[in-house]
Amino acid sequence: MHGPMHGPTPNRSLSRRTLLTATAATAVAAGAVTGGSPASAVTPHHDRLKRLISRMSIEEKVGQLFVMRVYGHSATSPDQADIELNLKEMGVRTAAELIARYHVGGIIYFAWAHNTRDPHQIADLSNGIQRAGLSQQTPVPLLISTDQEHGIVARVGRPATLLPGAMALGAGGSPAAARTAAQIAGVELAAMGILQNYAPVADVNVNPANPVIGVRSFGADPEAVARLVAAQVRGYRSAGVVATSKHFPGHGDTTVDSHTGIPVITHTRAQWEEIDAPPFRAAIGAGIDSIMTAHIQFPALDPSNDPATLSRPILTGILREELGYDGVVVTDALNMQGVRDKYGDHRVPVLALLAGVDQLLNPPDLAVAWNGVLSAVRSGEISAARLDESILRVLRLKERLGLFRDPFVNPRRLERTVGTRAHLAAADRIAESTTTLLVNEDRLLPLSRRREPNLLVVGADPASPTGTTGPPTAVLAKAFTELGFTATALSTGITPTAAKIDEAVAAASGKDAVIVGTYNVSATSPQRTLVARLLATGVPVVTLAIRNPYDIAQLGAVPAALAAYCWTDVELRAAARVIAGRADPEGRLPVPVQRADDPAQVLYPVGHGLSYD
Repeated sequence: MHGPMHGPTPNRSLSRRTLLTATAATAVAAGAVTGGSPASAVTPHHDRLKRLISRMSIEEKVGQLFVMRVYGHSATSPDQADIELNLKEMGVRTAAELIARYHVGGIIYFAWAHNTRDPHQIADLSNGIQRAGLSQQTPVPLLISTDQEHGIVARVGRPATLLPGAMALGAGGSPAAARTAAQIAGVELAAMGILQNYAPVADVNVNPANPVIGVRSFGADPEAVARLVAAQVRGYRSAGVVATSKHFPGHGDTTVDSHTGIPVITHTRAQWEEIDAPPFRAAIGAGIDSIMTAHIQFPALDPSNDPATLSRPILTGILREELGYDGVVVTDALNMQGVRDKYGDHRVPVLALLAGVDQLLNPPDLAVAWNGVLSAVRSGEISAARLDESILRVLRLKERLGLFRDPFVNPRRLERTVGTRAHLAAADRIAESTTTLLVNEDRLLPLSRRREPNLLVVGADPASPTGTTGPPTAVLAKAFTELGFTATALSTGITPTAAKIDEAVAAASGKDAVIVGTYNVSATSPQRTLVARLLATGVPVVTLAIRNPYDIAQLGAVPAALAAYCWTDVELRAAARVIAGRADPEGRLPVPVQRADDPAQVLYPVGHGLSYD
């Protein structure tokens, strides 16, 4: 096992100086500049970048378009289990070998690929990847990316700052808070060498049954979503990180998860203009550098039934020509079923490039995808001009980020940047403004240490998005204890058994109140039985929706109900402070909650939210 920052220490300084010299030479050749100009701007060094491209082999050019996963905490010395996974899936042992063989232009980090153990390890991995990029015959730095949306999707965990997710920010309704959250997230990612974040989500979640977007969206109001998307784009740009609005042309109204199938969006063209387009227009107006495609069919925009990722009418006709966007277009992950059903894995990347894509993200089999593109280039199906167009966009983006000038990060700066006291305090302040009080019969809330000193916390304990937080019932109980209550935690699960429900009812005896964390309650969920049985005890019950805010529609008459929009610690601590009266509930629903028995009727509209005043 290799710990953080382990490596060949005696040669590290010499290697770094040598590679920085190579970086500087590349910068001279490529004309690296710094500054905040949009990626689409033609810089004074445009011709030098084109000369850099002209020196690349066809194989190097093709590689620049791929952004790939790789297993391991180190670019050169991963654990043996990760070496075996890399050999099995990609035929290479390490990230350095992957770069040498395929000349990939980017690497995407995942927690499950063991890329994100801790900030020092991440920074060391990033520097190792950049050393490998500069060791190629044509030295080119890599653009390292991840999905750090915050909330329910995050790849980098504590001690980095974890912030409220999109729908929580939508409940807060503050563009300033959304921008601050993005700026904090961006500064910390940049310190670890991650300069492209696949966030913010620009989808408008108008379908409560959406299985893949949900609380990853800012809400159901297109204009409100647009304001928050633009704010986050500006926040990331101010931190020197590429934001990526997703999933174009809009993934907010679907009941199918594109990871496992092909969703069909039935909006008309007019509905697309009214509902789906505003956040993407706002992102472009805010200077977005990268837009991610959706693996969805959208017949009103392209009747061919090709996924949007492979649709020239959508990506070139609408995104580039109608919306005037000339930045980088990146596919959603190409290992998702939604893009693989209609064409083979060797054709998908070719068709994506012909549709107008620039970056090909995480194909299931890199050799198949890479050779498919290489064959299409050699045959002339993908012209040299089309290939160079995408490479130029990618290199311009790397240039704007300063990667040609210096792609390395300084690990000594991590403690002053990642998970700082100021960042953590800001995350708590932002979260406190997002908790939404939906029901408060007879002014049960806030709870008082004098009236209700003895609390029971039960409910669902879903897995931590990063593996570094939770479990939710324990986090809530600890938060209440720190606020002066006596709180006991009992995990009853997402699908509580009859025995576990009996245990919760018995534990409620003698308690002054019960807090129930609910998680995506459906009409058949035994969580409904849990809540009903606890209500029957006569002990006051407070329900807290720790994911989708729609749970209240399935729970009947409860005396108090709140929505936290996620089960990460920062949002749960904020909810505890609201329940305990240490903070006023300021959040307002960013989506409507419809009646469970009649979805045409709205139970709680957008903007609903009670306060203690």
